[in-house]
Amino acid sequence: MFRDRFFKNEKFTNGFRHNSPFHKGDLKYIMLDLLKEKSRYGYEIIRSLEEYSHGFYKPSPGSVYPTLQMLEEMGYAVSKERDGKKVYEITKEGLDFLKERKDVTDQLKNNMKRHWNPENFEVIGKIIGDVSKIKRSLKPRMRNISKEKLQKISEIISKARHEIEKIV
Repeated sequence: MFRDRFFKNEKFTNGFRHNSPFHKGDLKYIMLDLLKEKSRYGYEIIRSLEEYSHGFYKPSPGSVYPTLQMLEEMGYAVSKERDGKKVYEITKEGLDFLKERKDVTDQLKNNMKRHWNPENFEVIGKIIGDVSKIKRSLKPRMRNISKEKLQKISEIISKARHEIEKIV
């Protein structure tokens, strides 16, 4: 199987590799860098990191939200209520912190690129993205789809799986 051949000794979650290039404390730099681009919800930060990693890394809310709280306590980020959710933005102090540690942030970004961008990751990311989109589009609608349509969807997915198994 693909995963067994290419990612031995890696941790997998839901069939995909769950492996972080970050050491303890590194995530704050990348999160601040994302907030530098634009204000974001915590969930947007999670999704941005997942997209950047082509689906190979999805930080848990248990690591993102405490880090956001810490950044607020340090004065590097501030949250505002918008549509009943907290939206985070970087402060001047956060920008100064990033500027002072630009070398650290740049090194982390380079590590992330090396970690997640080998030759085939672009294609792998597209495949994972397509599979995730299928799951996201079907899951909330499945209860309302007719039995005939569900059977057709099952046949399409089963046929695709068999074709893929022939290739790999």
